[in-house]
Amino acid sequence: MSIRPVKEIIQAQPTMEGAGVKLHRAFGFGKTDDFDPFLLFDDFRNERPADYLPGFPWHPHRGIETITYVLAGTVAHGDSLGNQGALGAGDVQWMTAGRGILHQEMPQGDAQGRMHGFQLWANLPSQLKMTAPRYQDVTSADIPEVTDDDGTRVRVICGDFWGQTGPVDGIAAGPRYLDVWVPPGTRKTLPAEAGRNTFAYIFEGEGDFRRASAPRGVLTEAASGDDTLVRETTGNRSLVLFDRGDDVTVQAGEQGLRFLLVSGRPIQEPVAWYGPIVMNTQRELQQAVQELRDGTFIQRG
Repeated sequence: MSIRPVKEIIQAQPTMEGAGVKLHRAFGFGKTDDFDPFLLFDDFRNERPADYLPGFPWHPHRGIETITYVLAGTVAHGDSLGNQGALGAGDVQWMTAGRGILHQEMPQGDAQGRMHGFQLWANLPSQLKMTAPRYQDVTSADIPEVTDDDGTRVRVICGDFWGQTGPVDGIAAGPRYLDVWVPPGTRKTLPAEAGRNTFAYIFEGEGDFRRASAPRGVLTEAASGDDTLVRETTGNRSLVLFDRGDDVTVQAGEQGLRFLLVSGRPIQEPVAWYGPIVMNTQRELQQAVQELRDGTFIQRG
């Protein structure tokens, strides 16, 4: 057993998407190797309706999967195949765009005007990029939650964890998607699946994760084995990218710590990217753009 050291800590940056939604992006539209099979991660959290109500009007997707997890408010959605619905607090939608879909997502706040959710994009391997689109809409009540003896709580959205299996299935990269709460002052080690790229995104509280080595001037304390725990506080809207290993260790701060822990098996294929369309070659991208122009992008049957 080996602890995964921290490879990089990234602070999510403000950006604007859709028709004017203000959000924070932790990664996306850049180098993909470190996060493969994942492409982009957005935190759309706001308490000002003007910052999220413009929404994400009709737009295309091909060659990827979009994973939307809502914590507060609702997200109304619809698509070119006639599907429509709404995601509420605690709900998840795992959409496989496959060969192509047009859809829209319109955030709506709760009674206090709050909107909070995440969207993760996952790549599809070449043999599945032109598969038929499908949705996996999962209600909060269908997501298993397990509590350890020390009070650590984990919602299992996708993958296997602590004897529970998430309701999202049939995903090529075999991802694990967890919502983790570690109580105040608790030090916790969580299994992290060797051979898969893994990151944590902190959205409540603060805590310390292990680093491979301590930067100059950063205090450390002795830990078991030959590892050291770097006392470098990581808090709200921070993404922790892990290096190789079997487990992740974290020390929660005085307010506790809540984060998403996400991992997936790398696809290791070329990435050709044009906004919400991700293929393997520039020629495939050009074909997709041409189909959008001539009205043949949506393939039925």
